[in-house]
Amino acid sequence: MPARETFGWDLEISAGWVKLRRLKRLSIRRLGRGRYLLAALAGLLLAAAFPTFNLAGFAWVAPGLMLAAAAGRPGGPAFRLGYVAGLVDSLASLHWLLFIPFPLGAAAGWLALSAYLALYPGVWVWCCWHLYPHPGATVDLTTEDSLAGVEPARSIMALGWSRRVLWAALCAATWVALEMAVGRFLTGFPWNFLGVSQYLVLPLIQLASVTGVYGVSFLVVWVSVAAGCAVAAAVGRPASRWDWVGELAVPLLVTFAVVWFGLDRLARTAPSGRTLRIALVQPSIPQTLIWDEKENATRFRQILQLSEQALATRPDLLVWPEAALPEFSEDNFRALTNLVAAHRAWMVFGADDAEPSPRKAGGDLELFYNAAFLLDPTGHLAAVYHKQRLVIFGEYVPLARQLPFLKSFTPIQGEFAEGNGPVQFRLTRPEAQCSVLICFEDTFAVLAREAAAPGTDFLLNLTNDGWFGESAEQWQHAVNAAFRAVETGRPLVRCTNNGLSCWIDACGRLHGIYFPGDRNIYRPGVKTARIPLRGRAERGGLTFYGRHGDWFGWGCVGWVAVTCAARFPLRKTLGNSPSRTLE
Repeated sequence: MPARETFGWDLEISAGWVKLRRLKRLSIRRLGRGRYLLAALAGLLLAAAFPTFNLAGFAWVAPGLMLAAAAGRPGGPAFRLGYVAGLVDSLASLHWLLFIPFPLGAAAGWLALSAYLALYPGVWVWCCWHLYPHPGATVDLTTEDSLAGVEPARSIMALGWSRRVLWAALCAATWVALEMAVGRFLTGFPWNFLGVSQYLVLPLIQLASVTGVYGVSFLVVWVSVAAGCAVAAAVGRPASRWDWVGELAVPLLVTFAVVWFGLDRLARTAPSGRTLRIALVQPSIPQTLIWDEKENATRFRQILQLSEQALATRPDLLVWPEAALPEFSEDNFRALTNLVAAHRAWMVFGADDAEPSPRKAGGDLELFYNAAFLLDPTGHLAAVYHKQRLVIFGEYVPLARQLPFLKSFTPIQGEFAEGNGPVQFRLTRPEAQCSVLICFEDTFAVLAREAAAPGTDFLLNLTNDGWFGESAEQWQHAVNAAFRAVETGRPLVRCTNNGLSCWIDACGRLHGIYFPGDRNIYRPGVKTARIPLRGRAERGGLTFYGRHGDWFGWGCVGWVAVTCAARFPLRKTLGNSPSRTLE
Protein backbone atom coordinates (compact mmCIF):
# COMPACT_ATOMS: atom_id res chain seq x y z
CA MET A 1 0.00 0.00 0.00
CA PRO A 2 1.41 3.44 -0.89
CA ALA A 3 2.57 5.61 1.96
CA ARG A 4 -0.10 8.23 1.25
CA GLU A 5 -2.90 5.60 1.45
CA THR A 6 -1.38 4.12 4.59
CA PHE A 7 -1.24 7.55 6.17
CA GLY A 8 -4.87 8.17 5.21
CA TRP A 9 -5.89 4.79 6.69
CA ASP A 10 -4.11 5.64 9.96
CA LEU A 11 -5.92 8.96 10.07
CA GLU A 12 -9.25 7.18 9.58
CA ILE A 13 -8.48 4.77 12.44
CA SER A 14 -7.37 7.64 14.67
CA ALA A 15 -10.50 9.60 13.83
CA GLY A 16 -12.60 6.55 14.65
CA TRP A 17 -10.96 6.16 18.06
CA VAL A 18 -11.46 9.87 18.80
CA LYS A 19 -15.09 9.58 17.80
CA LEU A 20 -15.52 6.45 19.96
CA ARG A 21 -13.93 8.19 22.95
CA ARG A 22 -16.20 11.17 22.45
CA LEU A 23 -19.24 8.90 22.30
CA LYS A 24 -18.14 7.20 25.54
CA ARG A 25 -17.60 10.52 27.25
CA LEU A 26 -21.04 11.64 26.07
CA SER A 27 -22.55 8.39 27.36
CA ILE A 28 -20.85 8.88 30.73
CA ARG A 29 -22.18 12.44 30.98
CA ARG A 30 -25.66 11.21 30.10
CA LEU A 31 -25.36 8.44 32.67
CA GLY A 32 -24.28 11.03 35.24
CA ARG A 33 -27.31 13.19 34.50
CA GLY A 34 -29.48 10.09 34.61
CA ARG A 35 -28.14 9.20 38.04
CA TYR A 36 -28.97 12.64 39.42
CA LEU A 37 -32.44 12.49 37.87
CA LEU A 38 -32.91 9.08 39.51
CA ALA A 39 -31.79 10.50 42.86
CA ALA A 40 -34.18 13.45 42.48
CA LEU A 41 -37.01 11.02 41.66
CA ALA A 42 -36.22 9.08 44.85
CA GLY A 43 -36.50 12.34 46.81
CA LEU A 44 -39.87 13.15 45.25
CA LEU A 45 -41.18 9.66 46.02
CA LEU A 46 -40.03 10.04 49.61
CA ALA A 47 -41.85 13.37 50.00
CA ALA A 48 -45.02 11.95 48.40
CA ALA A 49 -45.15 9.17 51.02
CA PHE A 50 -46.15 11.72 53.69
CA PRO A 51 -49.25 13.91 54.04
CA THR A 52 -50.94 15.31 52.21
CA PHE A 53 -50.24 12.88 49.35
CA ASN A 54 -50.13 9.86 51.69
CA LEU A 55 -48.68 7.52 49.05
CA ALA A 56 -47.11 5.28 51.69
CA GLY A 57 -46.00 2.66 49.17
CA PHE A 58 -43.42 5.05 47.72
CA ALA A 59 -41.49 4.91 51.02
CA TRP A 60 -40.76 1.22 50.30
CA VAL A 61 -39.18 2.19 46.96
CA ALA A 62 -37.26 5.43 47.60
CA PRO A 63 -34.31 4.18 49.73
CA GLY A 64 -33.46 1.40 47.29
CA LEU A 65 -33.72 3.87 44.41
CA MET A 66 -31.30 6.22 46.18
CA LEU A 67 -28.73 3.41 46.46
CA ALA A 68 -29.32 2.37 42.86
CA ALA A 69 -28.56 5.90 41.70
CA ALA A 70 -25.13 5.67 43.36
CA ALA A 71 -24.34 2.02 42.51
CA GLY A 72 -20.72 1.65 41.48
CA ARG A 73 -19.75 5.18 42.45
CA PRO A 74 -16.97 6.10 44.89
CA GLY A 75 -17.44 8.13 48.08
CA GLY A 76 -17.76 11.73 46.85
CA PRO A 77 -20.20 11.15 43.97
CA ALA A 78 -22.21 8.72 46.12
CA PHE A 79 -22.61 11.37 48.81
CA ARG A 80 -23.66 13.99 46.27
CA LEU A 81 -26.31 11.72 44.79
CA GLY A 82 -27.73 11.00 48.24
CA TYR A 83 -27.62 14.71 49.04
CA VAL A 84 -29.64 15.54 45.92
CA ALA A 85 -32.29 12.99 46.91
CA GLY A 86 -32.44 14.38 50.45
CA LEU A 87 -32.57 17.99 49.27
CA VAL A 88 -35.45 17.33 46.87
CA ASP A 89 -37.31 15.46 49.63
CA SER A 90 -36.83 18.21 52.22
CA LEU A 91 -37.66 21.08 49.87
CA ALA A 92 -40.86 19.34 48.80
CA SER A 93 -42.08 18.01 52.15
CA LEU A 94 -41.18 21.16 54.16
CA HIS A 95 -42.54 23.71 51.67
CA TRP A 96 -45.09 24.75 54.30
CA LEU A 97 -42.32 26.75 56.00
CA LEU A 98 -42.88 29.34 53.26
CA PHE A 99 -46.35 30.02 54.74
CA ILE A 100 -44.81 31.70 57.80
CA PRO A 101 -45.92 35.39 57.58
CA PHE A 102 -42.34 36.64 57.68
CA PRO A 103 -41.01 36.16 54.12
CA LEU A 104 -37.29 36.70 54.74
CA GLY A 105 -37.10 34.33 57.67
CA ALA A 106 -39.45 31.82 56.02
CA ALA A 107 -37.38 31.48 52.85
CA ALA A 108 -34.08 31.44 54.74
CA GLY A 109 -35.36 28.83 57.19
CA TRP A 110 -36.79 26.62 54.43
CA LEU A 111 -33.54 26.63 52.45
CA ALA A 112 -31.23 26.30 55.46
CA LEU A 113 -33.19 23.50 57.12
CA SER A 114 -33.57 21.59 53.85
CA ALA A 115 -29.84 21.94 53.10
CA TYR A 116 -29.01 20.66 56.59
CA LEU A 117 -31.42 17.72 56.57
CA ALA A 118 -30.17 16.64 53.11
CA LEU A 119 -26.80 15.85 54.70
CA TYR A 120 -28.26 12.76 56.35
CA PRO A 121 -29.41 10.95 53.15
CA GLY A 122 -26.07 11.92 51.60
CA VAL A 123 -24.19 10.33 54.48
CA TRP A 124 -26.49 7.30 54.32
CA VAL A 125 -25.82 6.58 50.65
CA TRP A 126 -22.08 7.10 51.12
CA CYS A 127 -21.99 4.94 54.25
CA CYS A 128 -24.01 2.08 52.74
CA TRP A 129 -21.65 1.71 49.78
CA HIS A 130 -18.65 2.23 52.05
CA LEU A 131 -19.87 -0.66 54.20
CA TYR A 132 -20.59 -2.92 51.23
CA PRO A 133 -18.27 -5.89 51.93
CA HIS A 134 -16.92 -6.32 48.40
CA PRO A 135 -13.89 -4.25 47.35
CA GLY A 136 -14.88 -4.29 43.69
CA ALA A 137 -18.21 -2.56 44.28
CA THR A 138 -16.82 0.63 42.73
CA VAL A 139 -16.69 -0.02 39.00
CA ASP A 140 -15.16 1.48 35.88
CA LEU A 141 -17.78 3.53 34.07
CA THR A 142 -16.06 3.34 30.67
CA THR A 143 -17.38 -0.10 29.75
CA GLU A 144 -20.63 -0.72 27.91
CA ASP A 145 -21.78 -3.19 30.56
CA SER A 146 -21.25 -0.54 33.21
CA LEU A 147 -23.22 2.02 31.22
CA ALA A 148 -26.08 -0.47 30.92
CA GLY A 149 -26.02 -1.17 34.65
CA VAL A 150 -24.88 -4.76 34.22
CA GLU A 151 -21.44 -4.41 35.79
CA PRO A 152 -22.68 -2.82 39.07
CA ALA A 153 -25.32 -5.56 39.29
CA ARG A 154 -22.70 -8.27 38.76
CA SER A 155 -20.52 -6.65 41.42
CA ILE A 156 -23.41 -6.79 43.89
CA MET A 157 -24.19 -10.40 43.04
CA ALA A 158 -20.53 -11.38 43.48
CA LEU A 159 -21.24 -11.35 47.22
CA GLY A 160 -22.77 -14.39 48.93
CA TRP A 161 -26.52 -14.42 49.60
CA SER A 162 -26.27 -14.32 53.39
CA ARG A 163 -23.85 -11.39 53.26
CA ARG A 164 -26.17 -9.49 50.92
CA VAL A 165 -29.08 -10.00 53.31
CA LEU A 166 -26.93 -8.84 56.20
CA TRP A 167 -25.75 -5.81 54.21
CA ALA A 168 -29.35 -4.82 53.44
CA ALA A 169 -30.15 -5.03 57.16
CA LEU A 170 -27.03 -2.98 57.93
CA CYS A 171 -28.25 -0.30 55.49
CA ALA A 172 -31.52 -0.19 57.43
CA ALA A 173 -29.63 0.08 60.73
CA THR A 174 -27.59 2.96 59.28
CA TRP A 175 -30.79 4.77 58.34
CA VAL A 176 -32.07 4.36 61.91
CA ALA A 177 -28.76 5.53 63.36
CA LEU A 178 -29.02 8.72 61.29
CA GLU A 179 -32.64 9.24 62.39
CA MET A 180 -31.40 8.96 65.97
CA ALA A 181 -28.87 11.69 65.19
CA VAL A 182 -31.28 14.07 63.43
CA GLY A 183 -33.70 13.73 66.35
CA ARG A 184 -31.06 14.87 68.85
CA PHE A 185 -28.42 17.06 67.21
CA LEU A 186 -28.91 20.85 67.60
CA THR A 187 -31.94 20.28 69.89
CA GLY A 188 -33.30 17.77 67.33
CA PHE A 189 -35.80 17.81 64.49
CA PRO A 190 -37.59 14.41 64.63
CA TRP A 191 -40.00 15.26 61.81
CA ASN A 192 -41.21 12.83 59.14
CA PHE A 193 -39.03 9.88 60.08
CA LEU A 194 -39.51 7.24 57.39
CA GLY A 195 -41.68 4.99 59.58
CA VAL A 196 -44.20 7.82 60.05
CA SER A 197 -45.20 7.47 56.39
CA GLN A 198 -46.90 4.17 57.32
CA TYR A 199 -49.30 5.69 59.88
CA LEU A 200 -52.34 4.39 57.98
CA VAL A 201 -51.01 0.78 58.01
CA LEU A 202 -52.17 0.09 61.56
CA PRO A 203 -51.00 -3.55 61.91
CA LEU A 204 -47.49 -2.55 60.84
CA ILE A 205 -47.06 0.47 63.11
CA GLN A 206 -47.90 -1.50 66.27
CA LEU A 207 -44.21 -2.43 66.14
CA ALA A 208 -43.58 1.07 67.54
CA SER A 209 -44.90 -0.11 70.92
CA VAL A 210 -41.75 -2.27 71.11
CA THR A 211 -39.06 -0.47 69.08
CA GLY A 212 -40.43 3.04 68.70
CA VAL A 213 -40.92 4.53 65.25
CA TYR A 214 -37.34 3.46 64.45
CA GLY A 215 -38.39 -0.17 64.08
CA VAL A 216 -40.88 0.74 61.36
CA SER A 217 -38.25 2.82 59.56
CA PHE A 218 -35.82 -0.11 59.76
CA LEU A 219 -38.31 -2.51 58.23
CA VAL A 220 -39.21 -0.19 55.34
CA VAL A 221 -35.55 0.43 54.45
CA TRP A 222 -34.60 -3.24 54.77
CA VAL A 223 -37.31 -4.31 52.34
CA SER A 224 -36.45 -1.46 49.97
CA VAL A 225 -32.72 -2.31 49.83
CA ALA A 226 -33.51 -6.01 49.50
CA ALA A 227 -35.79 -5.17 46.56
CA GLY A 228 -32.85 -3.36 44.99
CA CYS A 229 -30.73 -6.47 45.41
CA ALA A 230 -33.53 -8.48 43.80
CA VAL A 231 -33.38 -6.20 40.75
CA ALA A 232 -29.59 -6.63 40.70
CA ALA A 233 -30.11 -10.40 40.72
CA ALA A 234 -32.42 -10.17 37.71
CA VAL A 235 -29.94 -7.98 35.79
CA GLY A 236 -26.67 -9.54 36.90
CA ARG A 237 -27.80 -13.17 36.64
CA PRO A 238 -30.48 -13.32 33.96
CA ALA A 239 -30.02 -17.09 33.63
CA SER A 240 -31.10 -17.64 37.26
CA ARG A 241 -34.71 -16.53 37.12
CA TRP A 242 -35.60 -17.07 40.78
CA ASP A 243 -32.58 -15.54 42.50
CA TRP A 244 -34.57 -12.40 43.27
CA VAL A 245 -36.95 -14.37 45.52
CA GLY A 246 -34.12 -15.19 47.91
CA GLU A 247 -33.20 -11.52 48.21
CA LEU A 248 -36.63 -10.63 49.57
CA ALA A 249 -37.38 -13.78 51.57
CA VAL A 250 -35.96 -12.81 54.98
CA PRO A 251 -37.18 -9.18 55.22
CA LEU A 252 -40.62 -10.13 53.94
CA LEU A 253 -40.92 -12.96 56.49
CA VAL A 254 -40.01 -10.50 59.24
CA THR A 255 -42.58 -8.03 57.87
CA PHE A 256 -45.29 -10.70 57.92
CA ALA A 257 -44.39 -11.55 61.53
CA VAL A 258 -44.62 -7.87 62.49
CA VAL A 259 -48.03 -7.53 60.82
CA TRP A 260 -49.22 -10.66 62.66
CA PHE A 261 -48.08 -9.12 65.95
CA GLY A 262 -49.87 -5.88 65.04
CA LEU A 263 -53.14 -7.62 64.22
CA ASP A 264 -52.99 -9.42 67.55
CA ARG A 265 -52.36 -6.14 69.43
CA LEU A 266 -55.24 -4.44 67.62
CA ALA A 267 -57.55 -7.31 68.53
CA ARG A 268 -56.51 -7.26 72.21
CA THR A 269 -56.91 -3.50 72.70
CA ALA A 270 -60.38 -3.31 74.20
CA PRO A 271 -62.04 0.02 75.08
CA SER A 272 -62.20 0.89 78.77
CA GLY A 273 -65.50 1.40 80.55
CA ARG A 274 -64.54 4.80 81.99
CA THR A 275 -64.33 7.85 79.76
CA LEU A 276 -63.54 11.55 80.11
CA ARG A 277 -65.62 14.09 78.19
CA ILE A 278 -63.35 16.70 76.65
CA ALA A 279 -64.24 19.83 74.68
CA LEU A 280 -61.52 21.21 72.39
CA VAL A 281 -61.64 24.88 71.36
CA GLN A 282 -60.01 25.73 68.03
CA PRO A 283 -60.03 29.54 67.56
CA SER A 284 -58.13 29.58 64.22
CA ILE A 285 -56.53 32.97 64.82
CA PRO A 286 -54.05 34.10 62.11
CA GLN A 287 -50.50 34.44 63.35
CA THR A 288 -50.37 38.09 62.29
CA LEU A 289 -53.21 38.87 64.73
CA ILE A 290 -51.45 36.97 67.51
CA TRP A 291 -48.48 39.31 67.06
CA ASP A 292 -50.74 42.39 67.08
CA GLU A 293 -51.34 43.47 70.70
CA LYS A 294 -54.21 45.74 69.58
CA GLU A 295 -56.19 42.61 68.70
CA ASN A 296 -55.83 40.98 72.13
CA ALA A 297 -59.28 41.99 73.36
CA THR A 298 -60.93 40.78 70.15
CA ARG A 299 -59.07 37.45 70.33
CA PHE A 300 -60.12 36.96 73.93
CA ARG A 301 -63.80 37.66 73.22
CA GLN A 302 -63.74 35.22 70.29
CA ILE A 303 -62.29 32.36 72.31
CA LEU A 304 -64.67 33.03 75.22
CA GLN A 305 -67.63 32.76 72.83
CA LEU A 306 -66.35 29.44 71.50
CA SER A 307 -65.81 28.28 75.10
CA GLU A 308 -69.43 29.02 76.02
CA GLN A 309 -70.45 26.91 73.04
CA ALA A 310 -68.13 24.13 74.18
CA LEU A 311 -69.31 24.23 77.80
CA ALA A 312 -72.89 23.85 76.63
CA THR A 313 -72.01 20.21 75.89
CA ARG A 314 -71.24 19.75 79.63
CA PRO A 315 -67.66 18.44 79.31
CA ASP A 316 -65.50 17.29 82.22
CA LEU A 317 -62.51 19.14 80.76
CA LEU A 318 -62.31 22.26 78.59
CA VAL A 319 -59.08 22.70 76.58
CA TRP A 320 -57.60 25.74 74.84
CA PRO A 321 -54.58 25.51 72.50
CA GLU A 322 -51.06 26.83 72.97
CA ALA A 323 -50.73 30.58 73.70
CA ALA A 324 -54.51 30.97 73.51
CA LEU A 325 -54.65 33.53 76.34
CA PRO A 326 -53.48 36.83 74.80
CA GLU A 327 -52.15 38.25 78.06
CA PHE A 328 -52.15 36.95 81.61
CA SER A 329 -53.79 40.03 83.11
CA GLU A 330 -55.86 40.06 86.28
CA ASP A 331 -59.07 40.76 84.33
CA ASN A 332 -58.47 37.91 81.88
CA PHE A 333 -57.63 35.46 84.65
CA ARG A 334 -60.77 36.46 86.59
CA ALA A 335 -62.85 35.87 83.47
CA LEU A 336 -61.40 32.37 83.16
CA THR A 337 -61.95 31.46 86.80
CA ASN A 338 -65.55 32.70 86.62
CA LEU A 339 -66.09 30.70 83.44
CA VAL A 340 -64.98 27.35 84.87
CA ALA A 341 -66.59 27.95 88.27
CA ALA A 342 -69.95 28.69 86.64
CA HIS A 343 -69.85 25.44 84.66
CA ARG A 344 -67.99 23.33 87.27
CA ALA A 345 -65.51 22.05 84.68
CA TRP A 346 -61.76 21.52 84.69
CA MET A 347 -59.77 23.61 82.25
CA VAL A 348 -56.34 23.45 80.56
CA PHE A 349 -55.11 26.46 78.61
CA GLY A 350 -51.88 27.75 77.12
CA ALA A 351 -50.31 31.11 77.97
CA ASP A 352 -46.97 32.75 78.72
CA ASP A 353 -45.67 32.49 82.27
CA ALA A 354 -42.95 34.43 84.11
CA GLU A 355 -40.84 33.70 87.18
CA PRO A 356 -38.05 35.60 88.95
CA SER A 357 -34.65 34.35 87.84
CA PRO A 358 -32.67 32.64 90.62
CA ARG A 359 -29.45 33.82 88.99
CA LYS A 360 -29.78 37.45 90.08
CA ALA A 361 -30.15 38.73 93.64
CA GLY A 362 -33.42 40.49 94.33
CA GLY A 363 -35.27 38.51 91.67
CA ASP A 364 -35.75 41.55 89.41
CA LEU A 365 -34.72 39.55 86.32
CA GLU A 366 -37.59 37.43 84.98
CA LEU A 367 -37.59 34.16 83.07
CA PHE A 368 -40.41 33.69 80.57
CA TYR A 369 -41.92 30.30 79.72
CA ASN A 370 -44.31 28.88 77.17
CA ALA A 371 -46.68 27.25 79.65
CA ALA A 372 -49.84 25.20 80.17
CA PHE A 373 -52.11 25.79 83.20
CA LEU A 374 -54.69 23.58 84.91
CA LEU A 375 -57.69 25.19 86.64
CA ASP A 376 -59.91 23.13 88.91
CA PRO A 377 -63.75 23.49 88.83
CA THR A 378 -63.62 26.16 91.53
CA GLY A 379 -61.30 28.32 89.42
CA HIS A 380 -58.15 27.71 91.46
CA LEU A 381 -54.79 27.08 89.77
CA ALA A 382 -53.98 23.39 90.23
CA ALA A 383 -50.81 22.84 88.17
CA VAL A 384 -48.43 24.51 85.69
CA TYR A 385 -46.21 22.94 83.04
CA HIS A 386 -43.34 24.78 81.34
CA LYS A 387 -42.35 23.74 77.84
CA GLN A 388 -39.01 21.90 77.76
CA ARG A 389 -38.04 21.74 74.08
CA LEU A 390 -38.03 25.16 72.40
CA VAL A 391 -38.39 25.94 68.69
CA ILE A 392 -35.24 27.43 67.17
CA PHE A 393 -35.90 30.93 65.73
CA GLY A 394 -39.48 30.62 66.99
CA GLU A 395 -38.91 30.69 70.75
CA TYR A 396 -35.22 31.39 70.96
CA VAL A 397 -32.41 32.62 68.69
CA PRO A 398 -29.16 30.64 68.95
CA LEU A 399 -26.02 32.69 69.50
CA ALA A 400 -28.13 35.87 69.64
CA ARG A 401 -25.60 37.69 71.81
CA GLN A 402 -22.59 36.72 69.68
CA LEU A 403 -24.39 37.17 66.32
CA PRO A 404 -27.16 39.74 66.86
CA PHE A 405 -27.96 39.93 63.13
CA LEU A 406 -29.64 36.51 63.44
CA LYS A 407 -32.61 38.22 65.09
CA SER A 408 -33.48 39.75 61.72
CA PHE A 409 -34.55 36.29 60.53
CA THR A 410 -37.37 36.00 63.09
CA PRO A 411 -40.28 38.22 64.23
CA ILE A 412 -39.97 37.20 67.91
CA GLN A 413 -38.99 39.96 70.31
CA GLY A 414 -37.91 37.99 73.39
CA GLU A 415 -36.87 34.46 74.28
CA PHE A 416 -38.34 31.69 76.40
CA ALA A 417 -36.55 29.61 79.00
CA GLU A 418 -36.69 25.80 79.11
CA GLY A 419 -38.83 23.94 81.61
CA ASN A 420 -37.38 21.40 84.01
CA GLY A 421 -39.42 18.28 83.28
CA PRO A 422 -42.88 16.72 82.84
CA VAL A 423 -45.77 17.65 85.16
CA GLN A 424 -48.77 15.47 85.92
CA PHE A 425 -52.17 17.20 85.71
CA ARG A 426 -54.45 15.37 88.16
CA LEU A 427 -58.21 15.67 87.88
CA THR A 428 -60.73 14.51 90.48
CA ARG A 429 -64.41 13.74 89.99
CA PRO A 430 -63.88 12.26 87.46
CA GLU A 431 -60.53 10.87 88.45
CA ALA A 432 -58.02 11.15 85.62
CA GLN A 433 -54.40 12.03 85.07
CA CYS A 434 -52.71 13.52 82.01
CA SER A 435 -49.38 15.03 80.96
CA VAL A 436 -49.08 18.04 78.67
CA LEU A 437 -46.79 18.43 75.66
CA ILE A 438 -46.62 21.87 74.05
CA CYS A 439 -46.17 22.59 70.34
CA PHE A 440 -43.86 20.14 68.55
CA GLU A 441 -42.89 18.37 71.79
CA ASP A 442 -45.23 15.58 70.69
CA THR A 443 -42.77 14.73 67.90
CA PHE A 444 -40.08 13.84 70.48
CA ALA A 445 -40.49 10.22 71.54
CA VAL A 446 -38.24 10.67 74.56
CA LEU A 447 -40.39 13.52 75.93
CA ALA A 448 -43.63 11.61 75.41
CA ARG A 449 -42.17 8.54 77.11
CA GLU A 450 -41.13 10.60 80.15
CA ALA A 451 -44.57 12.23 80.26
CA ALA A 452 -46.40 8.88 80.08
CA ALA A 453 -45.40 7.88 83.60
CA PRO A 454 -47.26 5.07 85.40
CA GLY A 455 -50.73 6.30 86.24
CA THR A 456 -51.03 8.61 83.22
CA ASP A 457 -54.34 8.13 81.42
CA PHE A 458 -53.62 10.21 78.32
CA LEU A 459 -51.24 12.76 76.81
CA LEU A 460 -52.46 16.24 75.94
CA ASN A 461 -50.83 18.35 73.23
CA LEU A 462 -51.46 22.09 73.01
CA THR A 463 -50.11 23.62 69.82
CA ASN A 464 -50.36 26.65 67.56
CA ASP A 465 -49.97 25.59 63.93
CA GLY A 466 -51.31 28.96 62.77
CA TRP A 467 -47.73 29.90 61.89
CA PHE A 468 -48.10 27.83 58.71
CA GLY A 469 -51.46 28.98 57.37
CA GLU A 470 -53.54 26.23 55.81
CA SER A 471 -50.89 23.77 54.69
CA ALA A 472 -49.63 20.21 54.93
CA GLU A 473 -47.85 21.03 58.22
CA GLN A 474 -51.01 20.45 60.26
CA TRP A 475 -51.41 16.96 58.82
CA GLN A 476 -47.75 16.05 59.15
CA HIS A 477 -47.70 17.24 62.77
CA ALA A 478 -50.71 15.08 63.64
CA VAL A 479 -49.40 11.89 62.04
CA ASN A 480 -46.01 12.31 63.72
CA ALA A 481 -47.86 12.61 67.04
CA ALA A 482 -49.78 9.40 66.31
CA PHE A 483 -46.62 7.39 66.95
CA ARG A 484 -46.32 8.82 70.47
CA ALA A 485 -49.68 7.21 71.24
CA VAL A 486 -48.57 3.82 69.90
CA GLU A 487 -45.17 3.97 71.61
CA THR A 488 -46.58 4.85 75.03
CA GLY A 489 -49.84 2.92 74.79
CA ARG A 490 -51.72 6.09 75.83
CA PRO A 491 -54.33 8.11 73.92
CA LEU A 492 -53.08 11.51 72.80
CA VAL A 493 -55.44 14.50 72.63
CA ARG A 494 -54.48 17.44 70.40
CA CYS A 495 -55.92 20.94 70.75
CA THR A 496 -54.61 23.26 68.06
CA ASN A 497 -55.15 26.83 66.92
CA ASN A 498 -56.10 25.96 63.34
CA GLY A 499 -56.12 22.20 62.81
CA LEU A 500 -55.68 19.39 63.41
CA SER A 501 -57.63 19.20 66.70
CA CYS A 502 -58.44 15.54 67.30
CA TRP A 503 -57.59 12.61 69.53
CA ILE A 504 -55.51 9.54 68.76
CA ASP A 505 -56.12 6.19 70.44
CA ALA A 506 -53.41 3.92 71.82
CA CYS A 507 -53.17 2.08 68.49
CA GLY A 508 -52.58 5.20 66.41
CA ARG A 509 -56.07 5.75 64.96
CA LEU A 510 -57.02 9.40 64.46
CA HIS A 511 -60.52 10.32 65.71
CA GLY A 512 -62.54 13.51 65.30
CA ILE A 513 -60.45 14.91 62.46
CA TYR A 514 -63.30 16.91 60.91
CA PHE A 515 -65.99 19.16 62.30
CA PRO A 516 -69.53 17.74 61.99
CA GLY A 517 -70.69 18.16 58.41
CA ASP A 518 -67.54 20.02 57.35
CA ARG A 519 -64.20 18.76 56.02
CA ASN A 520 -62.37 22.08 56.55
CA ILE A 521 -59.95 21.30 59.37
CA TYR A 522 -58.60 24.86 59.54
CA ARG A 523 -61.70 26.83 60.51
CA PRO A 524 -62.66 27.98 64.03
CA GLY A 525 -64.97 25.74 66.00
CA VAL A 526 -65.44 23.28 68.83
CA LYS A 527 -64.92 19.52 68.94
CA THR A 528 -65.94 17.10 71.65
CA ALA A 529 -64.50 13.69 72.42
CA ARG A 530 -64.84 10.86 74.92
CA ILE A 531 -61.39 9.66 75.89
CA PRO A 532 -61.13 6.13 77.34
CA LEU A 533 -59.48 6.06 80.76
CA ARG A 534 -57.38 3.21 82.04
CA GLY A 535 -58.79 0.98 84.75
CA ARG A 536 -57.17 1.00 88.19
CA ALA A 537 -55.50 -2.36 87.54
CA GLU A 538 -53.94 -1.23 84.26
CA ARG A 539 -53.06 2.39 85.04
CA GLY A 540 -49.44 1.54 85.79
CA GLY A 541 -49.03 -0.59 82.66
CA LEU A 542 -46.32 0.46 80.22
CA THR A 543 -45.51 -0.76 76.75
CA PHE A 544 -42.18 -2.44 76.08
CA TYR A 545 -40.99 0.81 74.55
CA GLY A 546 -42.29 2.70 77.56
CA ARG A 547 -40.19 0.52 79.87
CA HIS A 548 -37.00 0.34 77.81
CA GLY A 549 -36.99 3.42 75.56
CA ASP A 550 -34.82 3.64 72.46
CA TRP A 551 -33.06 0.32 72.95
CA PHE A 552 -33.57 -0.53 69.28
CA GLY A 553 -32.31 2.82 67.99
CA TRP A 554 -29.20 2.71 70.18
CA GLY A 555 -28.63 -0.89 69.15
CA CYS A 556 -28.56 0.21 65.50
CA VAL A 557 -26.14 3.01 66.39
CA GLY A 558 -23.84 0.50 68.10
CA TRP A 559 -23.98 -1.99 65.23
CA VAL A 560 -23.13 0.67 62.65
CA ALA A 561 -20.36 2.17 64.79
CA VAL A 562 -18.67 -1.21 65.38
CA THR A 563 -18.97 -2.16 61.70
CA CYS A 564 -17.52 1.15 60.54
CA ALA A 565 -14.63 0.86 62.98
CA ALA A 566 -13.85 -2.66 61.76
CA ARG A 567 -14.35 -1.93 58.05
CA PHE A 568 -12.40 1.30 57.62
CA PRO A 569 -8.89 -0.18 58.10
CA LEU A 570 -9.84 -3.03 55.75
CA ARG A 571 -10.93 -0.63 53.03
CA LYS A 572 -7.81 1.44 53.56
CA THR A 573 -5.67 -1.65 53.04
CA LEU A 574 -7.56 -3.08 50.06
CA GLY A 575 -8.27 0.21 48.34
CA ASN A 576 -10.94 0.66 45.69
CA SER A 577 -10.99 -0.32 42.07
CA PRO A 578 -9.98 2.44 39.64
CA SER A 579 -12.92 4.59 38.73
CA ARG A 580 -13.76 7.83 37.08
CA THR A 581 -15.63 10.48 38.98
CA LEU A 582 -18.55 12.11 37.23
CA GLU A 583 -18.36 15.87 37.35
